[in-house]
Amino acid sequence: MSASHESAWLFDQPPNAVAFTTTHVFKEGREITHVTHDEDDHGWQFHYGGEMEAADAMVVAMKEIVAFDPSVQEVADLPPGWMATRSFRGAEWTREEIT
Repeated sequence: MSASHESAWLFDQPPNAVAFTTTHVFKEGREITHVTHDEDDHGWQFHYGGEMEAADAMVVAMKEIVAFDPSVQEVADLPPGWMATRSFRGAEWTREEIT
């Protein structure tokens, strides 16, 4: 595999696009276990599985999420309107359509 292929951007949004996460992930270092690809605006959300409140929300660049946890690239092909969950970093992702 060439170096250019390894660094290819896999998401449908550019590296500087907005992504939603929480302080639990970015400030406390909790594992990303829930990823949502929004149907309405094709935006991405990266969360852990615990309780969250509006005050916990953070807006970061997509590239910051990938730098924090490169394993989220495993779900970069998630279609809009779908979500992926896992038990912990390194576990297999389960994908499902959001109903």
